Amino acid sequence: MAYKIDTENCVACGACIEACPEGAVLEKDSVYSITADKCIDCASCETACPNGAISVA
Repeated sequence: MAYKIDTENCVACGACIEACPEGAVLEKDSVYSITADKCIDCASCETACPNGAISVA
């Protein structure tokens, strides 16, 4: 069970990157994604997101 980022609601603030203890959140050209293999399902990114753009895939 990995998390995903809804790119339409994401404002590229970077809060999820700072919150992820495993470095599973990546940013490329202001588009954020979560690497499922690194995600430990801790929900830190979901909690940190001010726009609610992160949810369970």
